[in-house]
Amino acid sequence: MSKGEETREKMIQTATRLFQAQGYAATGIKQILSESGTPRGSMYFHFPAGKEELAAEVVARHGEDFAQTLEDVMNASPDAVTSARQIVDLLARECEATACQTGCPVGAIAFEMANTSERLRKATREVFERWSGILARRLSADGISPDDARQRAHAAICAIEGALVLTRAYGDAGILYDLRERLPALLSD
Repeated sequence: MSKGEETREKMIQTATRLFQAQGYAATGIKQILSESGTPRGSMYFHFPAGKEELAAEVVARHGEDFAQTLEDVMNASPDAVTSARQIVDLLARECEATACQTGCPVGAIAFEMANTSERLRKATREVFERWSGILARRLSADGISPDDARQRAHAAICAIEGALVLTRAYGDAGILYDLRERLPALLSD
C-alpha cells in the first residue's frame, strides 16, 4: 500500500470510528485529520468534495464489510433464523466491548443526513438494500416466498438498526439479546 493509500485508509478508519461514536454532524474535519494524524491538504486531495465524500466512502466500506460478514454467517448457518441470531449476537458483543458507545455508522449517517444530502441518502439506501437482499435470499432458500422474504428481511434490518439505537440510549446490550430471542417470530413461518 502506498503512502497516499495509507493516508486515505487512516482517514476512512478514523471517520468510521468517529461517526459510530458521535455521529456525522458532531464529527469535524479537523478532528478526523487530528485523530488520523494526517495533514489538512490530505482531506481535499483524497476527498475533493470534503466530509460528505468521506462519509459516502465510510458508508460504502462499512456496508461492504458488514455485507461480507452477513454472507459468511448465512453460508455457514443451517437457516436464516440461526444466521440472523448469530449476527445479532455479534452486534451485542461489539456493543458490550464498547460499553454501548458506538453504533452503526450507516444508520447514524442515514438518520442525520438522508434529508439533506442526496448522495448520502442514496449511499445508505443502497447499503440497507444490499443487507436486506442478502437476508431475503437466504429466507427464500429456506422456503419463504420472495415477496414475503423481502418484507421480512426489511423488517429484520429495521429491528436490528432500531435495537442498535436503543442500546445506545439505554447503554444496555440486553436490548440486542432480547431481539435475538424475538427474531424467530419475525423470520420464520
